[in-house]
Amino acid sequence: MQSKNNTKQRSPSIQGLRSFKDTLPKNIKKIINKKGHIYSETLNNWKYIVGVELFKVCYPKTFKSSNRFGVSTLVIMVKRGHEIDMEYSKKDILDKMNTFFGYSVVEKLKFISFDDEQKTTNLSETEIKNVAISKYQDKIKNVKNEKIKKSLTELTKVFKKK
Repeated sequence: MQSKNNTKQRSPSIQGLRSFKDTLPKNIKKIINKKGHIYSETLNNWKYIVGVELFKVCYPKTFKSSNRFGVSTLVIMVKRGHEIDMEYSKKDILDKMNTFFGYSVVEKLKFISFDDEQKTTNLSETEIKNVAISKYQDKIKNVKNEKIKKSLTELTKVFKKK
């Protein structure tokens, strides 16, 4: 790249291709350096920070940096049933993160639990036959819309209980 002094502009301009970092405004550079860098480094080194055992059951979801109203918080998703393990190792995770970055990056950890297995319930034809009277079973089978069919079977279950 070649530097050129343009007499019409106050600052000297750079000719040729610029790196992406140089094209961004200064305010955006500060935001990316603060928030993006911390979260991306945390993702890259998560196995080292929490250890192999906890790495299998949790992952960082978001990072909120400190402002006037709150402290810097790391939100971690935890498999249901492993919340107690995470709670006991909370202090270790905070210490490792702060020593990894060299200064106090995270002041608070927030855990959100999630189910590992996605359970979907499908009504089989045997369940439909057992729920409704035989003369209504044929009418329910002839309904083309699955949502309506499901709601009709649920309705017959309610009447069956009464």
